Amino acid sequence: MSATRRQILARSGALGAGIAFTGALSELFAGTAAAQPSGRSGYGPLVPDPAGLLDLPEGFRYRVLSREGDQLRSGEGPVPSNHDGMSAFTGRHGRVHLVRNHENRSTGKVPVPTVEGLTYDPAGKGGCTSLTLDQRGNVLSERVAIAGTAVNCAGGPTPWGTWLTCEETEDLAGTNGYTKDHGFIFEVDGADPHRSGAVPLTAMGRFQHEAIAVDPRSGVVYETEDAFLQPFGLFYRFLPEKPLGGLGSLRAGGRLQAMRVPGVPDLSSVQQTGASFDGVTWVDVPDPLAARTPIRLQDFGPKGITHAQKLEGCYWGGRCVYFVSSFAHSAEGSAADHYGQIWRYDPQRRRLTLVIVFGPDTDVQLPGESPDNICLAPSGGLMVCEDGNGVQHVYGVTRTGEVYAMARNAQNIGTEQAPEWGEFAGVTFSPDGRTMYVNCYTPGTTFAVTGPWHR
Repeated sequence: MSATRRQILARSGALGAGIAFTGALSELFAGTAAAQPSGRSGYGPLVPDPAGLLDLPEGFRYRVLSREGDQLRSGEGPVPSNHDGMSAFTGRHGRVHLVRNHENRSTGKVPVPTVEGLTYDPAGKGGCTSLTLDQRGNVLSERVAIAGTAVNCAGGPTPWGTWLTCEETEDLAGTNGYTKDHGFIFEVDGADPHRSGAVPLTAMGRFQHEAIAVDPRSGVVYETEDAFLQPFGLFYRFLPEKPLGGLGSLRAGGRLQAMRVPGVPDLSSVQQTGASFDGVTWVDVPDPLAARTPIRLQDFGPKGITHAQKLEGCYWGGRCVYFVSSFAHSAEGSAADHYGQIWRYDPQRRRLTLVIVFGPDTDVQLPGESPDNICLAPSGGLMVCEDGNGVQHVYGVTRTGEVYAMARNAQNIGTEQAPEWGEFAGVTFSPDGRTMYVNCYTPGTTFAVTGPWHR
Protein backbone atom coordinates (compact mmCIF):
# COMPACT_ATOMS: atom_id res chain seq x y z
CA MET A 1 0.00 0.00 0.00
CA SER A 2 1.21 3.53 -0.64
CA ALA A 3 0.90 6.54 1.58
CA THR A 4 -1.00 9.54 0.29
CA ARG A 5 1.00 12.53 -0.86
CA ARG A 6 0.28 14.34 2.41
CA GLN A 7 0.05 11.90 5.28
CA ILE A 8 -1.86 12.29 8.49
CA LEU A 9 -0.17 14.57 11.01
CA ALA A 10 -0.23 13.88 14.71
CA ARG A 11 -0.85 16.80 17.05
CA SER A 12 -0.56 16.88 20.81
CA GLY A 13 -0.45 19.74 23.27
CA ALA A 14 -0.91 23.45 22.70
CA LEU A 15 2.26 23.81 20.66
CA GLY A 16 1.38 21.01 18.27
CA ALA A 17 3.66 18.41 16.74
CA GLY A 18 3.60 16.42 13.55
CA ILE A 19 5.29 14.15 11.05
CA ALA A 20 4.82 14.32 7.33
CA PHE A 21 6.20 11.82 4.86
CA THR A 22 5.78 10.47 1.37
CA GLY A 23 6.49 6.99 0.10
CA ALA A 24 5.42 3.38 0.44
CA LEU A 25 4.81 2.80 4.14
CA SER A 26 4.44 -0.95 3.60
CA GLU A 27 8.18 -1.06 2.96
CA LEU A 28 8.90 -0.22 6.59
CA PHE A 29 7.05 -3.23 7.92
CA ALA A 30 8.72 -5.96 5.88
CA GLY A 31 9.01 -9.15 7.88
CA THR A 32 6.49 -8.15 10.57
CA ALA A 33 3.13 -9.73 11.32
CA ALA A 34 0.30 -8.01 9.48
CA ALA A 35 -1.66 -6.04 12.04
CA GLN A 36 -5.22 -5.13 11.13
CA PRO A 37 -6.21 -1.44 11.19
CA SER A 38 -8.16 -0.64 14.32
CA GLY A 39 -10.16 2.21 12.79
CA ARG A 40 -8.51 4.74 15.08
CA SER A 41 -5.21 6.54 15.14
CA GLY A 42 -3.05 5.53 18.07
CA TYR A 43 -4.16 5.33 21.67
CA GLY A 44 -5.74 8.73 22.15
CA PRO A 45 -4.43 12.10 23.37
CA LEU A 46 -1.48 12.35 25.71
CA VAL A 47 -2.31 13.00 29.36
CA PRO A 48 -0.02 15.40 31.26
CA ASP A 49 1.98 13.57 33.91
CA PRO A 50 1.46 15.07 37.40
CA ALA A 51 5.05 14.07 38.23
CA GLY A 52 6.35 16.01 35.24
CA LEU A 53 8.34 13.15 33.70
CA LEU A 54 6.52 11.37 30.87
CA ASP A 55 3.15 12.09 29.24
CA LEU A 56 1.33 9.00 27.90
CA PRO A 57 -2.14 8.15 26.55
CA GLU A 58 -4.84 7.26 29.06
CA GLY A 59 -4.51 3.69 30.32
CA PHE A 60 -0.73 3.58 29.95
CA ARG A 61 1.69 3.88 32.82
CA TYR A 62 5.42 4.09 33.23
CA ARG A 63 8.03 2.99 35.70
CA VAL A 64 11.40 4.71 36.06
CA LEU A 65 13.94 1.91 35.93
CA SER A 66 17.05 3.99 36.22
CA ARG A 67 18.13 7.62 36.44
CA GLU A 68 21.51 9.27 36.02
CA GLY A 69 23.31 10.08 39.24
CA ASP A 70 21.57 7.38 41.27
CA GLN A 71 23.76 4.54 42.48
CA LEU A 72 24.15 1.42 40.36
CA ARG A 73 22.84 -1.59 42.27
CA SER A 74 26.19 -3.27 41.72
CA GLY A 75 27.86 -0.64 43.90
CA GLU A 76 30.27 0.21 41.06
CA GLY A 77 29.36 3.90 41.10
CA PRO A 78 26.63 6.27 39.89
CA VAL A 79 24.37 5.67 36.89
CA PRO A 80 26.14 7.37 33.95
CA SER A 81 24.79 10.24 31.83
CA ASN A 82 23.54 10.49 28.25
CA HIS A 83 21.31 7.42 27.84
CA ASP A 84 21.22 6.50 24.16
CA GLY A 85 20.82 3.31 22.08
CA MET A 86 19.37 0.25 23.83
CA SER A 87 18.00 -3.22 23.20
CA ALA A 88 16.18 -5.90 25.21
CA PHE A 89 17.22 -9.55 25.31
CA THR A 90 15.60 -12.72 26.62
CA GLY A 91 17.10 -14.03 29.84
CA ARG A 92 16.64 -17.22 31.81
CA HIS A 93 13.52 -17.83 33.92
CA GLY A 94 11.54 -15.09 32.16
CA ARG A 95 14.07 -12.36 32.85
CA VAL A 96 14.92 -9.51 30.49
CA HIS A 97 18.37 -8.01 29.99
CA LEU A 98 18.46 -4.37 28.89
CA VAL A 99 21.78 -3.17 27.47
CA ARG A 100 22.02 0.63 27.34
CA ASN A 101 24.57 2.94 25.71
CA HIS A 102 25.99 6.06 27.34
CA GLU A 103 27.12 8.63 24.79
CA ASN A 104 29.69 10.29 27.01
CA ARG A 105 32.52 12.22 25.45
CA SER A 106 35.77 13.16 27.16
CA THR A 107 33.83 15.66 29.28
CA GLY A 108 30.84 13.47 30.16
CA LYS A 109 28.94 14.67 33.22
CA VAL A 110 28.67 11.28 34.91
CA PRO A 111 31.12 8.82 33.31
CA VAL A 112 30.72 5.08 33.11
CA PRO A 113 32.66 3.70 36.11
CA THR A 114 35.80 1.77 35.22
CA VAL A 115 35.64 -1.91 36.16
CA GLU A 116 38.51 -4.39 35.96
CA GLY A 117 38.15 -6.66 32.94
CA LEU A 118 35.50 -4.42 31.34
CA THR A 119 37.51 -1.24 30.64
CA TYR A 120 39.05 -0.56 27.23
CA ASP A 121 40.67 2.85 27.86
CA PRO A 122 40.63 4.27 31.42
CA ALA A 123 40.39 7.77 29.89
CA GLY A 124 37.15 6.94 28.07
CA LYS A 125 33.96 8.19 29.75
CA GLY A 126 31.43 6.21 27.68
CA GLY A 127 30.27 2.62 27.62
CA CYS A 128 27.23 0.51 28.42
CA THR A 129 25.29 -0.55 31.48
CA SER A 130 23.11 -3.63 31.79
CA LEU A 131 19.84 -3.95 33.71
CA THR A 132 18.28 -7.30 34.54
CA LEU A 133 14.51 -7.32 35.13
CA ASP A 134 12.35 -10.06 36.60
CA GLN A 135 9.04 -11.31 35.17
CA ARG A 136 7.19 -8.43 36.83
CA GLY A 137 9.53 -5.79 35.49
CA ASN A 138 11.35 -5.19 38.74
CA VAL A 139 15.04 -4.31 38.49
CA LEU A 140 17.09 -7.19 39.90
CA SER A 141 20.52 -5.82 39.00
CA GLU A 142 22.18 -2.89 37.27
CA ARG A 143 25.87 -2.91 36.47
CA VAL A 144 28.59 -1.79 34.10
CA ALA A 145 28.69 -3.86 30.91
CA ILE A 146 31.64 -2.13 29.23
CA ALA A 147 33.63 0.97 30.17
CA GLY A 148 36.46 3.10 28.81
CA THR A 149 34.88 3.60 25.41
CA ALA A 150 33.77 6.91 23.90
CA VAL A 151 30.59 8.44 22.46
CA ASN A 152 28.60 5.19 22.48
CA CYS A 153 25.68 6.34 20.38
CA ALA A 154 23.73 3.48 18.86
CA GLY A 155 24.53 -0.04 17.70
CA GLY A 156 22.28 -3.05 17.28
CA PRO A 157 21.46 -6.59 18.44
CA THR A 158 22.97 -9.77 17.01
CA PRO A 159 20.97 -12.92 16.16
CA TRP A 160 22.80 -14.70 19.01
CA GLY A 161 21.57 -12.27 21.66
CA THR A 162 24.43 -9.83 22.20
CA TRP A 163 24.63 -6.08 21.69
CA LEU A 164 27.09 -4.35 19.35
CA THR A 165 27.82 -0.91 20.80
CA CYS A 166 29.24 1.69 18.42
CA GLU A 167 31.66 4.54 19.11
CA GLU A 168 30.68 7.69 17.22
CA THR A 169 34.15 9.22 17.14
CA GLU A 170 37.46 9.03 15.29
CA ASP A 171 39.69 10.28 18.10
CA LEU A 172 43.16 8.76 18.20
CA ALA A 173 45.29 8.06 21.24
CA GLY A 174 46.63 11.35 22.56
CA THR A 175 43.47 13.24 21.58
CA ASN A 176 41.23 14.51 24.40
CA GLY A 177 43.38 12.61 26.87
CA TYR A 178 42.65 9.17 25.38
CA THR A 179 45.31 6.51 25.78
CA LYS A 180 43.98 4.30 22.96
CA ASP A 181 42.47 4.82 19.51
CA HIS A 182 38.69 5.08 19.39
CA GLY A 183 36.02 4.67 16.72
CA PHE A 184 35.33 0.95 17.05
CA ILE A 185 32.49 -1.52 17.62
CA PHE A 186 32.48 -3.64 20.79
CA GLU A 187 30.38 -6.72 21.54
CA VAL A 188 28.51 -6.75 24.87
CA ASP A 189 26.86 -9.70 26.59
CA GLY A 190 24.14 -8.21 28.79
CA ALA A 191 23.68 -11.42 30.79
CA ASP A 192 27.37 -11.78 31.68
CA PRO A 193 29.50 -8.79 30.58
CA HIS A 194 32.75 -10.46 31.62
CA ARG A 195 32.19 -13.08 28.90
CA SER A 196 32.48 -10.38 26.24
CA GLY A 197 35.04 -8.14 27.95
CA ALA A 198 36.23 -4.95 26.25
CA VAL A 199 37.75 -6.01 22.94
CA PRO A 200 37.49 -3.68 19.90
CA LEU A 201 36.30 -5.38 16.71
CA THR A 202 38.98 -3.68 14.66
CA ALA A 203 38.23 -5.42 11.35
CA MET A 204 34.78 -3.79 11.35
CA GLY A 205 36.42 -0.42 10.84
CA ARG A 206 37.43 2.67 12.77
CA PHE A 207 35.11 5.55 11.99
CA GLN A 208 32.18 7.52 13.46
CA HIS A 209 29.90 4.53 13.87
CA GLU A 210 26.18 4.95 14.40
CA ALA A 211 24.14 1.74 14.04
CA ILE A 212 24.33 -1.82 12.73
CA ALA A 213 21.98 -4.50 11.42
CA VAL A 214 22.80 -8.17 10.90
CA ASP A 215 21.44 -10.25 8.01
CA PRO A 216 20.12 -13.29 9.96
CA ARG A 217 20.66 -15.59 6.96
CA SER A 218 24.17 -14.70 5.83
CA GLY A 219 25.62 -13.06 8.94
CA VAL A 220 26.67 -9.95 6.98
CA VAL A 221 26.75 -6.88 9.23
CA TYR A 222 25.64 -3.53 7.80
CA GLU A 223 26.99 -0.35 9.41
CA THR A 224 26.11 3.35 9.19
CA GLU A 225 28.53 6.24 9.62
CA ASP A 226 27.38 9.55 11.09
CA ALA A 227 30.25 11.79 10.02
CA PHE A 228 29.91 15.44 10.97
CA LEU A 229 32.11 17.04 8.30
CA GLN A 230 32.16 16.85 4.52
CA PRO A 231 32.71 14.48 2.87
CA PHE A 232 29.98 12.80 4.86
CA GLY A 233 29.62 9.20 5.96
CA LEU A 234 29.43 5.94 4.07
CA PHE A 235 27.21 2.87 4.26
CA TYR A 236 29.25 -0.27 4.94
CA ARG A 237 28.95 -4.02 5.05
CA PHE A 238 31.21 -6.38 6.98
CA LEU A 239 31.75 -9.91 5.67
CA PRO A 240 32.80 -11.92 8.75
CA GLU A 241 35.17 -14.86 8.56
CA LYS A 242 32.87 -16.73 10.97
CA PRO A 243 29.33 -15.59 10.11
CA LEU A 244 26.64 -16.25 12.72
CA GLY A 245 29.25 -17.87 14.93
CA GLY A 246 27.99 -16.57 18.25
CA LEU A 247 29.63 -14.55 21.01
CA GLY A 248 33.20 -13.63 20.11
CA SER A 249 33.07 -14.87 16.52
CA LEU A 250 33.36 -11.37 15.05
CA ARG A 251 36.85 -11.13 16.55
CA ALA A 252 38.00 -13.58 13.87
CA GLY A 253 37.95 -10.72 11.40
CA GLY A 254 36.57 -10.29 7.93
CA ARG A 255 36.35 -7.80 5.05
CA LEU A 256 34.98 -4.27 5.37
CA GLN A 257 33.42 -2.78 2.25
CA ALA A 258 31.70 0.49 1.36
CA MET A 259 28.65 0.91 -0.87
CA ARG A 260 28.97 2.46 -4.33
CA VAL A 261 25.74 3.41 -6.11
CA PRO A 262 26.34 3.91 -9.84
CA GLY A 263 25.99 7.58 -10.76
CA VAL A 264 25.08 8.69 -7.22
CA PRO A 265 27.97 10.25 -5.29
CA ASP A 266 25.59 11.75 -2.68
CA LEU A 267 22.31 10.11 -1.61
CA SER A 268 20.75 13.48 -0.79
CA SER A 269 20.57 14.23 -4.53
CA VAL A 270 17.79 11.62 -4.80
CA GLN A 271 14.47 13.23 -3.89
CA GLN A 272 11.76 11.01 -5.43
CA THR A 273 10.41 8.15 -3.35
CA GLY A 274 10.49 4.86 -5.21
CA ALA A 275 13.68 5.75 -7.05
CA SER A 276 15.73 2.55 -7.42
CA PHE A 277 19.31 1.87 -8.41
CA ASP A 278 20.45 -1.52 -9.65
CA GLY A 279 24.00 -2.76 -9.86
CA VAL A 280 25.07 -1.55 -6.42
CA THR A 281 28.67 -2.59 -5.82
CA TRP A 282 30.75 -2.96 -2.68
CA VAL A 283 34.33 -1.75 -2.63
CA ASP A 284 36.96 -3.00 -0.21
CA VAL A 285 38.02 -0.36 2.30
CA PRO A 286 41.76 0.31 1.73
CA ASP A 287 42.57 0.86 5.43
CA PRO A 288 39.80 -0.17 7.85
CA LEU A 289 41.85 1.06 10.84
CA ALA A 290 42.13 4.54 9.31
CA ALA A 291 45.68 4.80 10.61
CA ARG A 292 46.42 7.97 8.66
CA THR A 293 43.29 8.90 6.73
CA PRO A 294 39.61 8.63 7.74
CA ILE A 295 37.90 5.95 5.68
CA ARG A 296 35.51 8.36 3.95
CA LEU A 297 38.57 10.30 2.66
CA GLN A 298 40.46 7.26 1.38
CA ASP A 299 41.00 6.49 -2.30
CA PHE A 300 38.24 4.23 -3.63
CA GLY A 301 39.37 4.47 -7.24
CA PRO A 302 38.30 6.62 -10.20
CA LYS A 303 34.61 5.85 -9.70
CA GLY A 304 34.67 7.17 -6.14
CA ILE A 305 32.24 6.11 -3.44
CA THR A 306 28.71 7.10 -2.31
CA HIS A 307 28.34 9.48 0.65
CA ALA A 308 25.36 10.67 2.72
CA GLN A 309 24.90 13.15 5.54
CA LYS A 310 23.68 12.05 8.97
CA LEU A 311 23.39 8.28 8.46
CA GLU A 312 21.75 6.98 11.64
CA GLY A 313 19.28 4.15 12.34
CA CYS A 314 19.68 0.73 10.72
CA TYR A 315 17.53 -2.40 10.98
CA TRP A 316 16.80 -5.65 9.15
CA GLY A 317 13.30 -6.36 7.83
CA GLY A 318 12.21 -9.29 5.64
CA ARG A 319 15.02 -9.86 3.18
CA CYS A 320 16.39 -6.32 3.18
CA VAL A 321 18.31 -3.86 5.32
CA TYR A 322 16.87 -0.40 5.99
CA PHE A 323 18.89 2.65 6.99
CA VAL A 324 18.10 6.26 7.85
CA SER A 325 19.58 9.56 6.76
CA SER A 326 18.19 11.93 9.39
CA PHE A 327 18.64 15.09 7.32
CA ALA A 328 20.77 16.77 4.67
CA HIS A 329 21.65 20.47 4.47
CA SER A 330 23.15 21.88 1.29
CA ALA A 331 24.57 24.76 3.33
CA GLU A 332 26.71 22.16 5.14
CA GLY A 333 27.91 20.50 1.96
CA SER A 334 25.20 18.03 0.92
CA ALA A 335 24.08 17.92 -2.70
CA ALA A 336 20.49 18.79 -1.71
CA ASP A 337 18.27 19.37 1.32
CA HIS A 338 15.89 16.92 2.95
CA TYR A 339 14.29 16.37 6.37
CA GLY A 340 14.94 12.64 6.54
CA GLN A 341 15.15 9.64 4.24
CA ILE A 342 14.74 5.90 4.74
CA TRP A 343 16.50 3.63 2.26
CA ARG A 344 16.13 -0.08 1.54
CA TYR A 345 18.92 -2.26 0.22
CA ASP A 346 18.09 -5.69 -1.24
CA PRO A 347 21.25 -7.84 -1.17
CA GLN A 348 19.92 -10.49 -3.56
CA ARG A 349 19.02 -7.96 -6.25
CA ARG A 350 21.86 -5.55 -5.39
CA ARG A 351 19.21 -2.83 -5.51
CA LEU A 352 18.93 0.36 -3.45
CA THR A 353 15.55 2.10 -3.17
CA LEU A 354 14.44 5.34 -1.51
CA VAL A 355 11.24 4.33 0.28
CA ILE A 356 10.37 7.24 2.59
CA VAL A 357 11.04 10.99 2.61
CA PHE A 358 10.19 12.96 5.77
CA GLY A 359 9.45 16.66 5.76
CA PRO A 360 7.05 19.41 4.71
CA ASP A 361 5.02 19.05 1.56
CA THR A 362 2.41 21.76 1.27
CA ASP A 363 2.21 22.85 4.90
CA VAL A 364 5.65 24.03 5.98
CA GLN A 365 4.32 24.84 9.44
CA LEU A 366 4.07 21.14 10.26
CA PRO A 367 7.29 19.45 9.20
CA GLY A 368 8.36 16.05 10.33
CA GLU A 369 12.11 16.03 10.67
CA SER A 370 15.18 14.19 11.86
CA PRO A 371 13.96 10.60 12.35
CA ASP A 372 16.48 8.83 14.58
CA ASN A 373 16.08 5.53 16.44
CA ILE A 374 13.42 3.32 14.84
CA CYS A 375 11.90 0.23 16.42
CA LEU A 376 9.52 -2.35 14.94
CA ALA A 377 6.57 -2.65 17.32
CA PRO A 378 4.76 -5.92 18.16
CA SER A 379 1.52 -4.42 16.83
CA GLY A 380 3.02 -4.41 13.34
CA GLY A 381 3.81 -0.70 13.31
CA LEU A 382 6.82 1.43 14.16
CA MET A 383 8.02 3.58 17.02
CA VAL A 384 10.19 6.54 16.02
CA CYS A 385 12.28 8.64 18.42
CA GLU A 386 12.20 12.34 17.63
CA ASP A 387 15.55 14.14 17.65
CA GLY A 388 14.81 17.74 16.72
CA ASN A 389 13.97 21.03 18.32
CA GLY A 390 11.21 21.91 20.78
CA VAL A 391 8.95 19.35 22.44
CA GLN A 392 10.25 15.79 22.03
CA HIS A 393 8.04 12.78 21.30
CA VAL A 394 8.07 9.10 20.61
CA TYR A 395 5.80 8.72 17.59
CA GLY A 396 3.96 5.62 16.46
CA VAL A 397 3.33 4.86 12.80
CA THR A 398 0.57 2.40 11.90
CA ARG A 399 0.68 0.06 8.92
CA THR A 400 -1.92 2.25 7.25
CA GLY A 401 0.36 5.27 7.50
CA GLU A 402 -1.24 7.10 10.42
CA VAL A 403 1.12 8.90 12.78
CA TYR A 404 0.31 9.42 16.45
CA ALA A 405 2.11 10.68 19.55
CA MET A 406 2.92 7.79 21.90
CA ALA A 407 4.94 9.65 24.52
CA ARG A 408 6.09 13.18 25.28
CA ASN A 409 9.06 14.18 27.40
CA ALA A 410 7.78 16.38 30.23
CA GLN A 411 11.18 17.02 31.86
CA ASN A 412 12.00 20.67 31.24
CA ILE A 413 15.79 21.08 31.30
CA GLY A 414 15.57 24.76 30.33
CA THR A 415 13.70 27.52 32.09
CA GLU A 416 10.04 28.47 32.33
CA GLN A 417 10.69 31.32 29.91
CA ALA A 418 12.84 29.24 27.54
CA PRO A 419 11.90 25.57 28.01
CA GLU A 420 13.96 22.72 26.57
CA TRP A 421 13.42 18.98 26.45
CA GLY A 422 15.93 16.19 25.91
CA GLU A 423 15.57 13.85 22.97
CA PHE A 424 14.30 10.28 23.17
CA ALA A 425 16.55 7.36 22.25
CA GLY A 426 16.88 3.60 22.42
CA VAL A 427 13.22 2.67 22.02
CA THR A 428 12.79 -1.10 22.15
CA PHE A 429 10.25 -3.71 23.28
CA SER A 430 10.46 -6.61 25.68
CA PRO A 431 10.67 -10.05 24.03
CA ASP A 432 7.00 -10.72 24.91
CA GLY A 433 5.91 -7.37 23.41
CA ARG A 434 4.15 -6.18 26.58
CA THR A 435 6.57 -3.44 27.60
CA MET A 436 8.15 -0.58 25.69
CA TYR A 437 11.49 0.61 27.02
CA VAL A 438 12.78 4.04 26.06
CA ASN A 439 15.48 6.44 27.20
CA CYS A 440 15.39 10.14 27.79
CA TYR A 441 18.87 11.34 26.81
CA THR A 442 18.99 14.29 29.24
CA PRO A 443 18.54 13.90 32.13
CA GLY A 444 19.43 10.26 31.57
CA THR A 445 16.30 8.29 32.40
CA THR A 446 15.16 4.81 31.39
CA PHE A 447 11.40 4.19 31.32
CA ALA A 448 9.35 0.99 31.09
CA VAL A 449 5.92 1.70 29.56
CA THR A 450 3.03 -0.77 29.94
CA GLY A 451 -0.63 -0.59 29.06
CA PRO A 452 -3.28 -1.72 26.57
CA TRP A 453 -0.94 -2.32 23.61
CA HIS A 454 -3.52 -4.72 22.13
CA ARG A 455 -5.96 -1.84 21.56
